Amino acid sequence: MIALIQRVSEARVEVDAATVGAIGPGLLALVAVEPADGEAQVTRLLERLLGYRVFADDTGRMNRSLADTGGGLLLVSQFTLAADTRKGMRPGFDTAAPPAQAQAWFERLVERARAVHPVVATGRFGAAMRVHLVNDGPVTFWLQAR
Repeated sequence: MIALIQRVSEARVEVDAATVGAIGPGLLALVAVEPADGEAQVTRLLERLLGYRVFADDTGRMNRSLADTGGGLLLVSQFTLAADTRKGMRPGFDTAAPPAQAQAWFERLVERARAVHPVVATGRFGAAMRVHLVNDGPVTFWLQAR
């Protein structure tokens, strides 16, 4: 699994002009599922999403995690993160999981996140979404769980 995470002061996802998920301060995670992903990748990615230290401590250093701050987690499926962009001028998507498989593992990630974290919101899998965010920092990281 791949996640592009951004520390945000707020973020929301709209589908057909209606907000389907929103958070205040926390992390926006754009998530892609790869063909070989399974429960181990869900576990590892969730561990990293909640434990990655990207929030400032009292001295201004990035020493606090989402679990420490209790901030929101907005999970948004984005298969294009798994694209093969190594050659040519058009991305290839054979490196992304097929939609049914991707949806199952993405939903498992959401289920597991909601079981252990107080504020979890999502976009809508497979929908044309408009993602609005205020990147705090800016702070953006690429995470992979293999």
